[in-house]
Amino acid sequence: MTDRRSIVIHGHFYQPPRENPATGLVPVEALAAPDHDWNARITRECYAPLTAARVGSGASARQLNAFAWLSFDVGPTLLDWMEREAPETVTAIIAADRESARRLGHGNALAMPYHHLILPLASRRDKTTEVRWGLADFRRRFGRQAAGMWLPETAVDDETLDVLAAEGLAFTVLAPHQVSRPPAHGRPARYRTSAGRWITLCLYHGPLSHDVAFGQLLPDSVAWERRLFADPAAEVVALATDGETYGHHHTFADLALAALLDRLARRADARLENFASMVAREPATEAVALVAPSSWSCPHGVERWRDDCGCSITPVTQQGWRAPLRAAVDWLAREVHALYERETAGSQGDPWASRDAAGGAPDARPAGRALERLEMERSALGAFTSCGWFFDDFAALEGRIVLRYAARAIALSAAEGPRLEAGFVERLAPAMSNDPALGSGPDVYRAVKGEG
Repeated sequence: MTDRRSIVIHGHFYQPPRENPATGLVPVEALAAPDHDWNARITRECYAPLTAARVGSGASARQLNAFAWLSFDVGPTLLDWMEREAPETVTAIIAADRESARRLGHGNALAMPYHHLILPLASRRDKTTEVRWGLADFRRRFGRQAAGMWLPETAVDDETLDVLAAEGLAFTVLAPHQVSRPPAHGRPARYRTSAGRWITLCLYHGPLSHDVAFGQLLPDSVAWERRLFADPAAEVVALATDGETYGHHHTFADLALAALLDRLARRADARLENFASMVAREPATEAVALVAPSSWSCPHGVERWRDDCGCSITPVTQQGWRAPLRAAVDWLAREVHALYERETAGSQGDPWASRDAAGGAPDARPAGRALERLEMERSALGAFTSCGWFFDDFAALEGRIVLRYAARAIALSAAEGPRLEAGFVERLAPAMSNDPALGSGPDVYRAVKGEG
Protein backbone atom coordinates (compact mmCIF):
# COMPACT_ATOMS: atom_id res chain seq x y z
CA MET A 1 0.00 0.00 0.00
CA THR A 2 1.02 3.64 -0.41
CA ASP A 3 1.58 6.16 2.36
CA ARG A 4 -1.91 7.46 1.60
CA ARG A 5 -4.11 5.59 4.01
CA SER A 6 -7.46 4.16 2.98
CA ILE A 7 -10.45 5.20 5.09
CA VAL A 8 -13.75 3.36 4.82
CA ILE A 9 -16.79 4.33 6.91
CA HIS A 10 -19.60 1.79 6.63
CA GLY A 11 -23.22 2.22 7.65
CA HIS A 12 -25.56 -0.78 8.00
CA PHE A 13 -29.09 0.54 7.44
CA TYR A 14 -31.87 -1.80 8.44
CA GLN A 15 -35.34 -2.07 9.97
CA PRO A 16 -37.36 -5.28 10.41
CA PRO A 17 -40.31 -5.89 8.05
CA ARG A 18 -43.01 -3.99 9.91
CA GLU A 19 -45.87 -4.73 7.52
CA ASN A 20 -48.61 -7.09 8.55
CA PRO A 21 -47.93 -9.77 5.90
CA ALA A 22 -51.65 -10.51 5.60
CA THR A 23 -52.52 -6.91 4.63
CA GLY A 24 -49.25 -5.35 3.47
CA LEU A 25 -49.87 -2.42 5.84
CA VAL A 26 -47.69 -1.22 8.70
CA PRO A 27 -49.68 -1.00 11.95
CA VAL A 28 -49.48 2.13 14.07
CA GLU A 29 -46.46 1.88 16.39
CA ALA A 30 -47.32 4.10 19.33
CA LEU A 31 -43.78 4.44 20.66
CA ALA A 32 -42.72 5.99 17.34
CA ALA A 33 -44.99 9.02 17.89
CA PRO A 34 -45.35 11.61 16.56
CA ASP A 35 -44.80 9.44 13.48
CA HIS A 36 -47.03 6.57 12.39
CA ASP A 37 -44.31 3.93 12.81
CA TRP A 38 -40.58 3.52 13.36
CA ASN A 39 -39.78 3.32 9.64
CA ALA A 40 -41.37 6.72 9.13
CA ARG A 41 -39.69 8.22 12.19
CA ILE A 42 -36.22 6.93 11.40
CA THR A 43 -36.53 8.02 7.78
CA ARG A 44 -37.34 11.54 9.00
CA GLU A 45 -34.54 11.56 11.58
CA CYS A 46 -31.82 9.71 9.67
CA TYR A 47 -32.27 8.27 6.19
CA ALA A 48 -33.66 11.35 4.45
CA PRO A 49 -31.37 13.87 6.20
CA LEU A 50 -28.30 11.85 5.21
CA THR A 51 -29.15 12.28 1.53
CA ALA A 52 -28.95 16.08 1.90
CA ALA A 53 -26.84 16.82 4.99
CA ARG A 54 -25.82 20.43 5.53
CA VAL A 55 -22.09 21.19 5.44
CA GLY A 56 -20.77 24.56 6.51
CA SER A 57 -22.79 27.56 7.62
CA GLY A 58 -24.04 30.87 6.39
CA ALA A 59 -23.59 31.78 2.75
CA SER A 60 -21.06 28.97 2.23
CA ALA A 61 -23.41 26.22 3.44
CA ARG A 62 -24.14 23.43 0.98
CA GLN A 63 -25.69 19.99 0.93
CA LEU A 64 -23.84 16.67 0.82
CA ASN A 65 -25.34 13.27 0.03
CA ALA A 66 -23.51 11.21 2.64
CA PHE A 67 -24.36 7.95 0.84
CA ALA A 68 -22.02 9.05 -1.96
CA TRP A 69 -19.10 8.95 0.49
CA LEU A 70 -20.12 6.12 2.83
CA SER A 71 -19.79 2.43 2.26
CA PHE A 72 -23.32 1.22 3.02
CA ASP A 73 -25.91 -1.51 2.82
CA VAL A 74 -29.67 -1.10 3.13
CA GLY A 75 -31.89 -4.05 4.05
CA PRO A 76 -34.14 -5.15 1.18
CA THR A 77 -37.24 -5.18 3.38
CA LEU A 78 -36.54 -1.57 4.37
CA LEU A 79 -36.07 -0.61 0.73
CA ASP A 80 -39.38 -2.31 -0.08
CA TRP A 81 -41.07 0.05 2.38
CA MET A 82 -39.10 3.08 1.17
CA GLU A 83 -40.11 2.47 -2.44
CA ARG A 84 -43.72 2.98 -1.39
CA GLU A 85 -43.42 5.56 1.38
CA ALA A 86 -40.17 7.47 0.78
CA PRO A 87 -39.32 7.06 -2.94
CA GLU A 88 -37.27 10.27 -3.08
CA THR A 89 -34.93 8.86 -0.41
CA VAL A 90 -34.45 5.62 -2.37
CA THR A 91 -33.75 7.62 -5.52
CA ALA A 92 -31.09 9.64 -3.71
CA ILE A 93 -29.45 6.50 -2.28
CA ILE A 94 -29.25 4.84 -5.71
CA ALA A 95 -27.91 8.05 -7.25
CA ALA A 96 -25.22 8.16 -4.55
CA ASP A 97 -24.10 4.63 -5.43
CA ARG A 98 -23.78 5.62 -9.08
CA GLU A 99 -21.84 8.75 -8.18
CA SER A 100 -19.38 6.74 -6.08
CA ALA A 101 -18.97 4.22 -8.91
CA ARG A 102 -18.02 7.06 -11.27
CA ARG A 103 -15.54 8.46 -8.77
CA LEU A 104 -13.98 5.21 -7.51
CA GLY A 105 -14.77 2.65 -10.20
CA HIS A 106 -16.81 0.70 -7.62
CA GLY A 107 -20.14 1.62 -6.06
CA ASN A 108 -20.51 2.21 -2.34
CA ALA A 109 -23.50 -0.11 -1.88
CA LEU A 110 -23.19 -3.66 -0.55
CA ALA A 111 -25.91 -6.27 -0.84
CA MET A 112 -27.56 -7.96 2.14
CA PRO A 113 -29.50 -11.24 2.48
CA TYR A 114 -33.18 -10.56 1.84
CA HIS A 115 -34.26 -11.06 5.46
CA HIS A 116 -32.14 -10.07 8.46
CA LEU A 117 -31.71 -13.61 9.76
CA ILE A 118 -28.75 -15.15 11.56
CA LEU A 119 -27.24 -17.19 8.74
CA PRO A 120 -25.17 -19.60 10.89
CA LEU A 121 -28.48 -20.79 12.40
CA ALA A 122 -30.05 -21.44 8.98
CA SER A 123 -29.79 -24.50 6.75
CA ARG A 124 -27.56 -24.31 3.69
CA ARG A 125 -30.62 -24.25 1.45
CA ASP A 126 -32.11 -21.30 3.34
CA LYS A 127 -28.76 -19.53 3.38
CA THR A 128 -28.56 -19.89 -0.38
CA THR A 129 -32.10 -18.62 -0.94
CA GLU A 130 -31.60 -15.60 1.29
CA VAL A 131 -28.34 -14.68 -0.44
CA ARG A 132 -29.82 -15.17 -3.91
CA TRP A 133 -32.92 -13.14 -3.07
CA GLY A 134 -30.71 -10.38 -1.67
CA LEU A 135 -28.52 -10.35 -4.77
CA ALA A 136 -31.53 -10.29 -7.10
CA ASP A 137 -33.04 -7.42 -5.13
CA PHE A 138 -29.74 -5.54 -5.33
CA ARG A 139 -29.48 -6.00 -9.10
CA ARG A 140 -33.03 -4.76 -9.58
CA ARG A 141 -32.50 -1.63 -7.52
CA PHE A 142 -28.89 -0.67 -8.18
CA GLY A 143 -28.59 -1.96 -11.74
CA ARG A 144 -25.34 -3.84 -11.17
CA GLN A 145 -23.86 -6.95 -9.60
CA ALA A 146 -22.92 -6.67 -5.95
CA ALA A 147 -19.24 -7.17 -5.17
CA GLY A 148 -19.74 -7.66 -1.44
CA MET A 149 -22.44 -8.59 1.03
CA TRP A 150 -23.09 -7.43 4.57
CA LEU A 151 -24.05 -10.29 6.89
CA PRO A 152 -26.81 -9.54 9.42
CA GLU A 153 -25.16 -8.94 12.82
CA THR A 154 -21.96 -9.95 10.93
CA ALA A 155 -22.98 -13.45 12.05
CA VAL A 156 -20.73 -15.93 10.30
CA ASP A 157 -19.60 -19.52 10.02
CA ASP A 158 -17.69 -21.48 7.38
CA GLU A 159 -20.79 -22.52 5.46
CA THR A 160 -22.08 -18.94 5.28
CA LEU A 161 -18.83 -17.78 3.71
CA ASP A 162 -18.87 -20.72 1.32
CA VAL A 163 -22.37 -19.75 0.15
CA LEU A 164 -21.24 -16.16 -0.43
CA ALA A 165 -18.19 -17.28 -2.39
CA ALA A 166 -20.24 -19.79 -4.40
CA GLU A 167 -22.59 -16.96 -5.42
CA GLY A 168 -19.70 -14.90 -6.76
CA LEU A 169 -19.29 -12.43 -3.91
CA ALA A 170 -15.76 -11.16 -3.45
CA PHE A 171 -15.88 -10.01 0.18
CA THR A 172 -17.81 -9.43 3.36
CA VAL A 173 -17.17 -7.30 6.45
CA LEU A 174 -16.39 -8.71 9.90
CA ALA A 175 -15.31 -7.53 13.33
CA PRO A 176 -11.64 -8.14 14.16
CA HIS A 177 -12.53 -10.63 16.91
CA GLN A 178 -14.17 -12.88 14.30
CA VAL A 179 -10.84 -14.05 12.88
CA SER A 180 -7.93 -15.74 14.60
CA ARG A 181 -5.28 -13.11 13.94
CA PRO A 182 -6.19 -9.96 11.99
CA PRO A 183 -3.54 -8.80 9.51
CA ALA A 184 -1.46 -5.84 10.61
CA HIS A 185 -2.24 -2.22 9.80
CA GLY A 186 -5.91 -2.80 9.06
CA ARG A 187 -5.33 -4.81 5.89
CA PRO A 188 -8.05 -7.20 4.66
CA ALA A 189 -7.65 -10.95 5.06
CA ARG A 190 -8.29 -14.03 2.93
CA TYR A 191 -10.30 -17.03 4.03
CA ARG A 192 -10.47 -20.47 2.44
CA THR A 193 -13.70 -22.33 3.16
CA SER A 194 -13.77 -26.03 3.93
CA ALA A 195 -15.08 -26.54 0.38
CA GLY A 196 -12.01 -24.81 -1.05
CA ARG A 197 -13.48 -21.43 -2.02
CA TRP A 198 -11.70 -18.17 -1.21
CA ILE A 199 -13.31 -14.94 -0.01
CA THR A 200 -11.88 -11.65 1.29
CA LEU A 201 -12.71 -10.51 4.82
CA CYS A 202 -12.63 -6.75 5.39
CA LEU A 203 -12.11 -6.15 9.11
CA TYR A 204 -13.32 -2.96 10.73
CA HIS A 205 -11.57 -1.15 13.59
CA GLY A 206 -13.37 -2.40 16.70
CA PRO A 207 -12.54 0.26 19.34
CA LEU A 208 -13.03 3.16 16.93
CA SER A 209 -16.34 1.82 15.67
CA HIS A 210 -17.52 1.31 19.25
CA ASP A 211 -16.60 4.86 20.24
CA VAL A 212 -18.48 6.28 17.28
CA ALA A 213 -21.60 4.22 17.97
CA PHE A 214 -21.60 4.31 21.78
CA GLY A 215 -18.90 6.74 22.92
CA GLN A 216 -18.24 10.44 22.77
CA LEU A 217 -16.77 10.91 19.29
CA LEU A 218 -19.92 11.90 17.41
CA PRO A 219 -20.42 15.37 18.92
CA ASP A 220 -16.87 16.30 17.87
CA SER A 221 -16.01 15.51 14.26
CA VAL A 222 -12.54 17.03 14.74
CA ALA A 223 -11.75 14.52 17.49
CA TRP A 224 -13.20 11.77 15.30
CA GLU A 225 -10.92 12.77 12.44
CA ARG A 226 -7.94 12.84 14.78
CA ARG A 227 -8.69 9.26 15.89
CA LEU A 228 -8.75 8.09 12.27
CA PHE A 229 -5.12 9.20 11.96
CA ALA A 230 -3.94 8.24 15.46
CA ASP A 231 -1.97 5.21 14.27
CA PRO A 232 0.78 6.41 11.92
CA ALA A 233 1.39 2.86 10.65
CA ALA A 234 -2.22 2.17 9.66
CA GLU A 235 -2.80 1.47 5.98
CA VAL A 236 -6.55 0.89 6.19
CA VAL A 237 -8.84 2.39 8.82
CA ALA A 238 -12.35 1.02 8.47
CA LEU A 239 -15.22 1.48 10.83
CA ALA A 240 -18.71 0.01 10.80
CA THR A 241 -21.81 0.96 12.75
CA ASP A 242 -25.54 0.81 12.37
CA GLY A 243 -26.51 3.53 9.91
CA GLU A 244 -29.17 4.70 12.35
CA THR A 245 -26.31 6.00 14.51
CA TYR A 246 -26.33 9.11 12.34
CA GLY A 247 -29.42 11.08 13.29
CA HIS A 248 -31.66 8.54 15.02
CA HIS A 249 -29.56 7.08 17.82
CA HIS A 250 -27.69 10.39 18.13
CA THR A 251 -29.40 13.67 17.27
CA PHE A 252 -27.46 15.83 14.76
CA ALA A 253 -24.95 13.02 14.15
CA ASP A 254 -25.83 13.26 10.45
CA LEU A 255 -24.30 16.75 10.48
CA ALA A 256 -21.17 15.57 12.29
CA LEU A 257 -20.76 12.74 9.79
CA ALA A 258 -21.21 15.08 6.82
CA ALA A 259 -18.62 17.50 8.22
CA LEU A 260 -16.15 14.65 8.69
CA LEU A 261 -16.72 13.23 5.20
CA ASP A 262 -16.26 16.65 3.66
CA ARG A 263 -12.93 17.17 5.40
CA LEU A 264 -11.67 13.66 4.65
CA ALA A 265 -12.47 14.05 0.96
CA ARG A 266 -10.15 17.06 0.86
CA ARG A 267 -7.14 15.49 2.60
CA ALA A 268 -4.15 14.65 0.45
CA ASP A 269 -2.94 11.98 2.88
CA ALA A 270 -6.15 9.93 2.85
CA ARG A 271 -8.25 8.06 0.34
CA LEU A 272 -11.92 8.08 1.39
CA GLU A 273 -13.35 5.07 -0.41
CA ASN A 274 -15.38 1.90 -0.12
CA PHE A 275 -14.42 -1.71 0.56
CA ALA A 276 -14.81 -2.78 -3.07
CA SER A 277 -12.38 -0.19 -4.41
CA MET A 278 -9.91 -0.87 -1.61
CA VAL A 279 -9.95 -4.64 -2.20
CA ALA A 280 -9.67 -4.23 -5.98
CA ARG A 281 -6.63 -1.97 -5.62
CA GLU A 282 -4.86 -3.94 -2.88
CA PRO A 283 -6.05 -7.58 -2.84
CA ALA A 284 -5.81 -9.43 0.46
CA THR A 285 -2.77 -11.71 0.73
CA GLU A 286 -2.80 -12.99 4.32
CA ALA A 287 -4.95 -16.03 5.13
CA VAL A 288 -6.72 -16.26 8.48
CA ALA A 289 -8.77 -18.78 10.43
CA LEU A 290 -12.37 -18.02 11.31
CA VAL A 291 -13.80 -17.74 14.82
CA ALA A 292 -17.16 -19.37 14.27
CA PRO A 293 -19.95 -19.09 14.82
CA SER A 294 -19.52 -15.47 15.81
CA SER A 295 -21.15 -12.07 15.43
CA TRP A 296 -20.46 -8.42 16.16
CA SER A 297 -23.03 -8.04 18.95
CA CYS A 298 -22.89 -11.22 21.05
CA PRO A 299 -19.67 -12.27 22.80
CA HIS A 300 -21.14 -15.79 23.11
CA GLY A 301 -21.11 -16.39 19.35
CA VAL A 302 -24.71 -16.45 18.10
CA GLU A 303 -26.39 -17.51 21.35
CA ARG A 304 -28.29 -14.23 21.62
CA TRP A 305 -30.60 -15.53 18.91
CA ARG A 306 -31.37 -18.91 20.47
CA ASP A 307 -30.66 -18.94 24.21
CA ASP A 308 -30.53 -16.96 27.45
CA CYS A 309 -26.83 -16.22 27.10
CA GLY A 310 -26.83 -13.16 29.36
CA CYS A 311 -26.94 -10.56 26.58
CA SER A 312 -29.78 -8.11 27.15
CA ILE A 313 -30.70 -4.43 27.00
CA THR A 314 -31.93 -4.30 30.61
CA PRO A 315 -29.98 -6.47 33.09
CA VAL A 316 -32.99 -7.29 35.28
CA THR A 317 -34.88 -9.08 32.49
CA GLN A 318 -34.80 -12.78 31.66
CA GLN A 319 -34.50 -14.22 28.17
CA GLY A 320 -35.55 -17.79 28.91
CA TRP A 321 -38.12 -17.30 26.13
CA ARG A 322 -35.44 -17.24 23.43
CA ALA A 323 -34.92 -21.01 23.22
CA PRO A 324 -38.62 -21.95 22.92
CA LEU A 325 -39.21 -19.16 20.37
CA ARG A 326 -36.28 -20.45 18.30
CA ALA A 327 -37.49 -24.06 18.66
CA ALA A 328 -41.00 -23.11 17.55
CA VAL A 329 -39.86 -21.11 14.50
CA ASP A 330 -37.30 -23.78 13.52
CA TRP A 331 -39.98 -26.49 13.72
CA LEU A 332 -42.49 -24.44 11.76
CA ALA A 333 -39.99 -23.69 9.01
CA ARG A 334 -39.11 -27.37 8.63
CA GLU A 335 -42.79 -28.28 8.38
CA VAL A 336 -43.52 -25.48 5.90
CA HIS A 337 -40.53 -26.46 3.74
CA ALA A 338 -41.70 -30.09 3.70
CA LEU A 339 -45.20 -29.02 2.71
CA TYR A 340 -43.85 -26.74 -0.02
CA GLU A 341 -41.74 -29.60 -1.40
CA ARG A 342 -44.67 -32.05 -1.35
CA GLU A 343 -47.03 -29.65 -3.06
CA THR A 344 -44.54 -28.76 -5.79
CA ALA A 345 -43.36 -32.31 -6.42
CA GLY A 346 -45.40 -32.60 -9.62
CA SER A 347 -44.16 -29.33 -11.06
CA GLN A 348 -41.41 -29.09 -13.62
CA GLY A 349 -37.92 -28.51 -12.31
CA ASP A 350 -36.42 -28.22 -8.84
CA PRO A 351 -38.85 -26.60 -6.35
CA TRP A 352 -35.98 -24.94 -4.50
CA ALA A 353 -34.55 -23.47 -7.68
CA SER A 354 -38.04 -22.14 -8.38
CA ARG A 355 -38.14 -20.57 -4.92
CA ASP A 356 -34.77 -18.95 -5.51
CA ALA A 357 -35.77 -17.59 -8.92
CA ALA A 358 -39.18 -16.24 -7.94
CA GLY A 359 -38.28 -14.71 -4.60
CA GLY A 360 -36.16 -11.87 -5.87
CA ALA A 361 -37.98 -11.02 -9.09
CA PRO A 362 -41.58 -9.76 -8.80
CA ASP A 363 -42.32 -10.44 -12.47
CA ALA A 364 -41.28 -14.09 -12.05
CA ARG A 365 -43.81 -14.89 -9.33
CA PRO A 366 -46.53 -17.41 -10.18
CA ALA A 367 -50.28 -17.07 -9.52
CA GLY A 368 -52.93 -18.95 -7.55
CA ARG A 369 -51.86 -21.66 -5.11
CA ALA A 370 -48.32 -21.53 -6.51
CA LEU A 371 -48.11 -17.90 -5.38
CA GLU A 372 -49.53 -18.82 -1.97
CA ARG A 373 -46.85 -21.48 -1.58
CA LEU A 374 -44.15 -18.94 -2.37
CA GLU A 375 -45.61 -16.43 0.10
CA MET A 376 -45.80 -19.23 2.68
CA GLU A 377 -42.07 -19.77 2.21
CA ARG A 378 -41.36 -16.05 2.31
CA SER A 379 -43.30 -15.74 5.59
CA ALA A 380 -41.51 -18.72 7.13
CA LEU A 381 -38.16 -17.10 6.34
CA GLY A 382 -39.40 -13.71 7.51
CA ALA A 383 -40.20 -15.24 10.90
CA PHE A 384 -36.45 -15.60 11.48
CA THR A 385 -35.81 -11.84 11.48
CA SER A 386 -33.12 -11.45 14.12
CA CYS A 387 -34.65 -8.50 15.99
CA GLY A 388 -37.22 -10.86 17.49
CA TRP A 389 -34.49 -12.41 19.64
CA PHE A 390 -32.15 -9.45 20.10
CA PHE A 391 -34.20 -7.44 22.57
CA ASP A 392 -35.46 -8.27 26.04
CA ASP A 393 -38.96 -9.61 25.42
CA PHE A 394 -40.64 -11.51 22.61
CA ALA A 395 -43.91 -9.83 23.62
CA ALA A 396 -42.51 -6.45 22.54
CA LEU A 397 -42.73 -5.04 19.03
CA GLU A 398 -39.86 -7.01 17.45
CA GLY A 399 -40.96 -10.38 18.80
CA ARG A 400 -44.48 -9.73 17.60
CA ILE A 401 -43.10 -9.27 14.10
CA VAL A 402 -41.71 -12.82 14.28
CA LEU A 403 -45.06 -14.17 15.48
CA ARG A 404 -46.93 -12.21 12.82
CA TYR A 405 -44.91 -13.87 10.05
CA ALA A 406 -45.28 -17.28 11.67
CA ALA A 407 -49.05 -16.80 11.76
CA ARG A 408 -49.06 -15.83 8.09
CA ALA A 409 -47.06 -18.93 7.11
CA ILE A 410 -49.54 -21.08 9.04
CA ALA A 411 -52.52 -19.37 7.40
CA LEU A 412 -51.06 -20.05 3.93
CA SER A 413 -50.53 -23.73 4.69
CA ALA A 414 -54.21 -24.33 3.89
CA ALA A 415 -55.46 -27.70 5.25
CA GLU A 416 -52.26 -28.15 7.27
CA GLY A 417 -52.96 -24.96 9.22
CA PRO A 418 -54.63 -26.43 12.33
CA ARG A 419 -51.88 -29.03 12.79
CA LEU A 420 -49.09 -26.48 12.27
CA GLU A 421 -50.66 -23.97 14.61
CA ALA A 422 -51.11 -26.59 17.34
CA GLY A 423 -47.49 -27.70 17.02
CA PHE A 424 -46.20 -24.12 16.96
CA VAL A 425 -48.20 -23.09 20.03
CA GLU A 426 -47.12 -26.23 21.90
CA ARG A 427 -43.46 -25.37 21.36
CA LEU A 428 -44.05 -21.74 22.37
CA ALA A 429 -45.64 -22.74 25.68
CA PRO A 430 -42.46 -22.52 27.83
CA ALA A 431 -41.83 -18.92 26.71
CA MET A 432 -42.83 -16.40 29.36
CA SER A 433 -42.95 -12.64 28.89
CA ASN A 434 -41.12 -10.34 31.30
CA ASP A 435 -44.48 -8.61 31.71
CA PRO A 436 -46.77 -10.98 33.69
CA ALA A 437 -49.80 -9.25 32.19
CA LEU A 438 -48.79 -10.44 28.71
CA GLY A 439 -48.44 -14.06 29.79
CA SER A 440 -46.91 -16.95 27.89
CA GLY A 441 -45.91 -17.58 24.30
CA PRO A 442 -49.35 -18.93 23.35
CA ASP A 443 -51.00 -15.88 24.94
CA VAL A 444 -48.85 -13.47 22.94
CA TYR A 445 -49.30 -15.48 19.73
CA ARG A 446 -53.07 -15.43 20.07
CA ALA A 447 -53.00 -11.68 20.72
CA VAL A 448 -50.86 -11.11 17.63
CA LYS A 449 -53.09 -13.33 15.52
CA GLY A 450 -56.10 -11.40 16.73
CA GLU A 451 -54.59 -8.17 15.42
CA GLY A 452 -55.44 -9.39 11.91
